[in-house]
Amino acid sequence: MDTKKFLNLLKKIEGPKLDFKQCINIDSDGGKKELAKDVCAIANSRGGRGYLIIGVEDKTKKILGIGEANFDEEKIQQIISSRIDPPIPISLEIFKYEGEKIAIITIYDGPQKPYQMRDNGSFYIRRGSTNDTMRKQEIVSALEENLSISIESCPIPRSNLNCIDSELVNKYFSFQGINVTDENKLELMENTSIVYMDKDSGKYMATLGGLLIFSKNNNVYIPHNMIRIVNKVNKDLSPISIIQGDLISIMDKTESVIEKIITAKSYPLGFVNEGIRDAIIYRDYSDFYRAIEVIIDFNSIIVTGPGILEHKRNKNEYNYMKRNMWVYEKIIALDTKKRLIRTSTGLNKMKKVFKNTVKFINSIKNNDFKIIYPGIKKFK
Repeated sequence: MDTKKFLNLLKKIEGPKLDFKQCINIDSDGGKKELAKDVCAIANSRGGRGYLIIGVEDKTKKILGIGEANFDEEKIQQIISSRIDPPIPISLEIFKYEGEKIAIITIYDGPQKPYQMRDNGSFYIRRGSTNDTMRKQEIVSALEENLSISIESCPIPRSNLNCIDSELVNKYFSFQGINVTDENKLELMENTSIVYMDKDSGKYMATLGGLLIFSKNNNVYIPHNMIRIVNKVNKDLSPISIIQGDLISIMDKTESVIEKIITAKSYPLGFVNEGIRDAIIYRDYSDFYRAIEVIIDFNSIIVTGPGILEHKRNKNEYNYMKRNMWVYEKIIALDTKKRLIRTSTGLNKMKKVFKNTVKFINSIKNNDFKIIYPGIKKFK
């Protein structure tokens, strides 16, 4: 933010999209709640991009600064993502003015309103210069406006069109029978939520889904999109492998690494790979601070994915309810190996093959799910 932009904001009075704070102690639980509530209220209010400016007295506009307070973007993002659902696209800038440091949090106009506080379930909105709970009709209206929106359509700040791999985009639309030209490509990507245009700046950002599926180097923007493989059985290979990239590439690379680690020919690797694919499809991508983890030991193989899963019962069998349908559809279209269609067997088939030694754990406390397979020593 340049000085001119900052001074223009300073001249304005507080309102639905602008809030000045003298200070917020983000190291205390009360301060974290206050920050999350302010961001939630601004994000739910109409009017485009919003700003929370910390270090300025709200009535006099006196510049106080934040002093030595530990404001860093990772910490702010963690506070927001852990306390508000769905995640709100924000960015933090430390701006120096009159010798003082000012923390400026930009709250982007994301497409997933209404945003809800996780601790008390409340939806907040700005009424003038104060925060208030949303009325029933306000919540209904927000839900109606965004009913077709998914977590994958959330824009990722600081991303741009260059993040998206044109070859993958062309391949996807080709499979859909859609002819892509230079004239219609951007419109197609926007209409399918691969990219999102910020109305205030007129610039495009890649969405979470767009980066997951159509970006080979998405770890710069969404570092949580990875699989961490812990190898405790094959001393000839690295004990830790980190797999990153677009989701199709992650599937391919992970299968290759797993096959090199587990050399027992009798071990049914296909089911482990399927469990990892399930973790890729069903994990909670709004959790920006945890990755999928695979631990391969002699006694067990454990696949862990962030976010608990819901089940639906059908003819005495339990199957996963797909959390990320946008991602699921894109992978089905792009995966030339057709893994999700050809090999999807479900937990019940896994249990049968492994003679009921496979365990599925849905942990509300840890907010994750685990698939635990028997270790390789039973197949030597």
